Amino acid sequence: MLVLATPKARVNGPAFLACWIVGLGAAGTVVLLLAGGAGASESGSPADWVSILKLGLGALLVLLAVRQWRGRPRGDAESQLPAWMKTVDSFTPARSAAMGVLLSALNPKNLILVVGAAAAIAQTGASGGDEAAALAVFVLLGTIGVAVPLGIYFFAGDRATSILGDLHHWMARENGTIMVVICLVIAAKLIGDGISALAA
Repeated sequence: MLVLATPKARVNGPAFLACWIVGLGAAGTVVLLLAGGAGASESGSPADWVSILKLGLGALLVLLAVRQWRGRPRGDAESQLPAWMKTVDSFTPARSAAMGVLLSALNPKNLILVVGAAAAIAQTGASGGDEAAALAVFVLLGTIGVAVPLGIYFFAGDRATSILGDLHHWMARENGTIMVVICLVIAAKLIGDGISALAA
């Protein structure tokens, strides 16, 4: 959303999106290879360490949700933007691309999700081609939230500015709540899967 508000949005937006996909795919591939090499699947069943990893990642997401909830703006207070967001107007396409990689692959929130997804794929014991296809689906789903605003920017014509402005304002105001809900939903899934696998 912020990149699309920059003076070079027509090139910054696609550069950010392309490198978001690259970063997400690269991080997922690395974790998938590591998990596969570490024996994520044993005789067609998930290895215990993968289930324990899921429990740990779920617990981290719960802690992250609590932190987000406690740090949310109260009343009419404005949420504080990170320092890099305040310089976004000066972004070049190269810097937008670099930020796409950093936010998709190295942001702690995203990294937890990538590790959880790649470990879940690896524990299925599927063939390499099937694992790659599953990772591609994960990358596609993880890109929708970035791609939709870009699609609005290019295809909504004169209404794009108003739509994106309203969406940006709402997301900035409700960011804490949005993150809490996302973290808790995914945490519940990871913890539930971990407990079920260990119990079995």
